[in-house]
Amino acid sequence: MTVSAGPVPRRSAGATAARRQNRAAYALVLPFIIVFAAMLIVPLAYSAYLSFFRTQLVGGEQFAWLANYLRAFTDPSFLGGLGRMAIFLVIQVPIMLGLALFFALALDSGRIRGSKALRLLFFVPYAVPGVVATLMWGYIYGPDYGPIAQVVRAMGLAAPNLLSSHSILGSMMNIVTWEYVGYNMIIMYAALRAIPQERYEAAEIDGAGQFRIAWSIKIPAIRSAIMLTVIFSIIGTFQLFNEPSLLHTAAPNSVGDDFTPNFYAYNVAFVNQDVNYAGALAFLLGIVIAVISYFVQTAQNRRQGEKR
Repeated sequence: MTVSAGPVPRRSAGATAARRQNRAAYALVLPFIIVFAAMLIVPLAYSAYLSFFRTQLVGGEQFAWLANYLRAFTDPSFLGGLGRMAIFLVIQVPIMLGLALFFALALDSGRIRGSKALRLLFFVPYAVPGVVATLMWGYIYGPDYGPIAQVVRAMGLAAPNLLSSHSILGSMMNIVTWEYVGYNMIIMYAALRAIPQERYEAAEIDGAGQFRIAWSIKIPAIRSAIMLTVIFSIIGTFQLFNEPSLLHTAAPNSVGDDFTPNFYAYNVAFVNQDVNYAGALAFLLGIVIAVISYFVQTAQNRRQGEKR
């Protein structure tokens, strides 16, 4: 007597389909993993390896343990660059994010005509490559033939030198603000559009005006998006490179090789040919960014916990 095997159990068929889906998913993700490891993980690991060595004229490359990192803590060029970027962070980031939030709230209010055109207008500076934007503003700032200097001279006044050592940091802040206000505004505006309209209707029934709605409903609702822009701005501030590297050519007396930590690490690696010390500087800069971002995120979470 023969016993029929019968139909395949559904569990077995489902498990086979799940395994096929998993294999397909891994096959699709594998190219990204390979590129990610080759372009990021391997270079980082190699840079970390190099940072523990030191090349000397006598003896060649020798294991230095933490000597490169300890050297950075007493390097006035590196510390001076960190100080300038700290000032940049405290002044420029609040102004930039404040403008971005103001524009996002204004567009979301629906009381501005041509909001689609304005969104595009605000976002266009971010679409301009950073190199082109810096060159353009460098020409505008020019003390001899720049438009600002020409207009001021036409008024019979002394033309200001916006590329001098006293004003170069503020000029750089203006460039970065012009570039990234639209980018941050889009992030906040997208978060605002995700807020349910019922909240606004209930607030209007209670007699709340536009300012009250923005302060009590909109801004608290997009706090996570605002925090995201803050973290991105912290990272971008300490990684500033295009602006100082290009303005260094236009105003070498105002922008030195060590104006920002990122620009300084580049010059140490490719001009001074000291890749070991440059690797240590890069990792220390990454640690500084991570620590500041962590404390900002922790402070924000603590505030939210206290309000709850």
